[in-house]
Amino acid sequence: MQTEARVGVVVEGGGLNTTPSVVVEPRRQRHIDTVSQLLAGGVAGAVSKTCTAPLARLTILFQIQGMHADASSLEKASIWREASRIVREEGVRAFWKGNLVTIAHRLPYSSISFYAFERYKNMLQDSFGVENPGENIGADLCIRLVGGGLAGITAASLTYPLDLVRTRLAAQTNVAYYRGIWHALSTISKEEGVFGLYKGLGATLLGVGPNLAISFSVYDTTRSYWHFHRPEDSTVLVSLACGSLSGIASSTEMQN
Repeated sequence: MQTEARVGVVVEGGGLNTTPSVVVEPRRQRHIDTVSQLLAGGVAGAVSKTCTAPLARLTILFQIQGMHADASSLEKASIWREASRIVREEGVRAFWKGNLVTIAHRLPYSSISFYAFERYKNMLQDSFGVENPGENIGADLCIRLVGGGLAGITAASLTYPLDLVRTRLAAQTNVAYYRGIWHALSTISKEEGVFGLYKGLGATLLGVGPNLAISFSVYDTTRSYWHFHRPEDSTVLVSLACGSLSGIASSTEMQN
């Protein structure tokens, strides 16, 4: 989302005009750009999650395998063996168990996190008296880190029930205890109470907060730097490159 005004020096006929030229995007155009980017991000996230759903389900099954198997079977566990078992016992479509709720979770999660990041960033800039972002690199980085962390915590907290349902649907094997999203939500609420929908939230926030703090700070910093030095480059190219770098940075840091 491009909300910053571009301030430059106008050169006419080889002479230097000392009067800065400020170009500000119309409010309606900024709103359209924001909505289009949110929709594009949501669709891209849904497509990527759908393509990687089989690997995501295998990951979940390996994580909970010790709960349903003895030591001898764990020694023989492998990706190929588990994938073959799924196809044989549950069918190919079982690789996408819980994918619908993953998409339902990804759309609001992405929208809330992006919106919250911009709001938190503006609020922190006002609180610290940062009138001209870019003048103080240290302050900008600190604001982006804190804003990204708060945005991640906000988005994860508001959409966590869908994340919990996604995990439980994907963890089902031969016996289908939950028949779908709404059945899972209602069953968990009845049997475990409303707070049952938030089991594991604390551990999730411990990972999501730092993850998005790094991701948003790297994305926003590299994007601003890129636009400042190469304003003529394609917005799509810049977003793709900066998004890739931020994802690599956040994933690498969380693995250390």
